[in-house]
Amino acid sequence: MAYPKSFYASSLLLLLSFQLLSTISEAVVPASDTFTYINEGDFGDYVVEYDADYRTLPPFSNPFQLCFYNTTPNAFTLALRMGTVRSESLMRWVWEANRGNPVRENATLTFGTDGNLLLADSDGRIAWQTNTANKGVVGFQLLPTGNMVLHDGKGNFIWQSFDSPTDTLLVGQSLRAGGVSKLVSRASAANNIDGPYSVIMEPKQLAMYYTSPNSPRPMLYWTSVEWFNVDVATVTNGSLINLTLTSVPDTDEGFLYYLTFLYYITNPPSGWNRNMAYSRYNNTLSYLRLGIDGNLRFYTYNSNVQGVAWELVYTFLDRNSIEGECQLPERCGKFGLCENSECVACPTSNGLSGWSKDCEAKVTSCKASDFAYYKLEGVDHFMIKYTRGDGGRKQSDCESKCTKDCKCMGYFYHTQGSRCWIAYDLKTLTRVGNSTHLAYIKAPKK
Repeated sequence: MAYPKSFYASSLLLLLSFQLLSTISEAVVPASDTFTYINEGDFGDYVVEYDADYRTLPPFSNPFQLCFYNTTPNAFTLALRMGTVRSESLMRWVWEANRGNPVRENATLTFGTDGNLLLADSDGRIAWQTNTANKGVVGFQLLPTGNMVLHDGKGNFIWQSFDSPTDTLLVGQSLRAGGVSKLVSRASAANNIDGPYSVIMEPKQLAMYYTSPNSPRPMLYWTSVEWFNVDVATVTNGSLINLTLTSVPDTDEGFLYYLTFLYYITNPPSGWNRNMAYSRYNNTLSYLRLGIDGNLRFYTYNSNVQGVAWELVYTFLDRNSIEGECQLPERCGKFGLCENSECVACPTSNGLSGWSKDCEAKVTSCKASDFAYYKLEGVDHFMIKYTRGDGGRKQSDCESKCTKDCKCMGYFYHTQGSRCWIAYDLKTLTRVGNSTHLAYIKAPKK
């Protein structure tokens, strides 16, 4: 009996699929390469970031070491530490497995013959895992780049820590567009949960957001969109795919090393560089950190220098940048007026008073009869620089929208262009030279 060609093609595909599945299922980690590490014993003696207690684990690749650490009693994070004892300098945490989901004493990190790397609490609860069981993994490695990988028999990475950054991007590590990977700030030095700040690679820009429970959506406070207006390469017709932090020696000068963002773009497929910072020594051991304050900073590590191994080489929003520190949402705490990177006043319904950390705008009632607005001239909210707001609106319409919204703390209005912004958090306001930039802040009626 003759069978159609499609029958033979389907049969061949099924056979190949079966052989592939058989190969993967047969791939196992040699028993000698498996491990179980228990979170127990004495703490380390040296100074580490966040003034944490820590226990080192055997995986080490200079200057990276896997550890358990905690900043509050019996709440441990599995993390990768960067730095060595020899440098006599602060050692820092550059990757975390289980932020916001801590484990306790006697928790275990296990790498079994099935190829799954699994962190379990002392009661057996799974806190974190790579989900790589029976997927062809045959080995575990901590690479000199700080990338922790699970690989198959051909050396291909089945899983890598570089794909899941926390608040830090190491050299060679990428952010991928579409929110596949992003940086999220830490809440505080003592509290190891996600903070309000994030850095996301979007199709047209690298963007920094502040997230608040009061606001229906994250608020944009910085974007790279202006880079594409001055660089030769643009993303006008295509989209950004990813951004990779690279270390590039300067072939002309010979003694400079640049920290560079390498972008990959679609339509047409291409890549281009933007130099961000430099040093006079090999800066391959560097990272980009989204700080607790929402700022982005580059740090480099020179293990040959004792006591001062770390160098801050670039800060995105500082006194010398175009935006300045006033662009940081919480530069002036809960409510303050910022000028030239300094907090200069606390706005009140009675005028401007001296700024302090206690400055705060409070509206306790949603009833329109219980509050009124007071006016500020020549000020902007941090979200205004990179967002367009609602255009073509009358000021009365803008005010009405805020009045009807219980969570609205005030609104901002540009009379030129008739643009309106609703503010669910006030935080840092910036003094500007244009008196047509107005703010109207809710305050309780006396």
